[in-house]
Amino acid sequence: MQTTLVMTVLGPDRPGIVEALSACVKSCEGNWLESRLAHLAGHFAGIVQISLPLEKRGEFEESVARLEAEECLQCHFSASDPVPSTGKVVSFDVVGQDRPGIVFALTDLLAEFNANVESLDTHCSSAPMSGEILFHAELRVALPEDIDLNALEARLADIGDELMLDVHHG
Repeated sequence: MQTTLVMTVLGPDRPGIVEALSACVKSCEGNWLESRLAHLAGHFAGIVQISLPLEKRGEFEESVARLEAEECLQCHFSASDPVPSTGKVVSFDVVGQDRPGIVFALTDLLAEFNANVESLDTHCSSAPMSGEILFHAELRVALPEDIDLNALEARLADIGDELMLDVHHG
């Protein structure tokens, strides 16, 4: 019998962390299913979904605990049963002049429409001509089956006008 775990990992970044984590998974006959890993401000941050034999879970957690101690990592586990997305999945690309509150404005609106943010990737860059700081976001959102797409698009356009953002979806 297999079990599925979601593991979060945070710690100082250095080469070899992903290899060490994957070795823990492999040594317990596990399968690395899905992950989001990033280098942020000198830290390694990740979330990983794995499956492994139920009888190997304790051994896996012990091997990760040794890794935590060696690498000054913080790891947390949650048992997980995969939940399929329902409704329509839509991607949004957002670009605009950076300012506080952009992420809140977008996510507040999406919550109002009962949309589920499945992924959100953001970064800032310098505008080519002016040097102004531009905010970039890529969102993947699961929308309810009964959503009024025209209403959502109209509200996104309002936010885009208010915050001077270009919002594209597809």
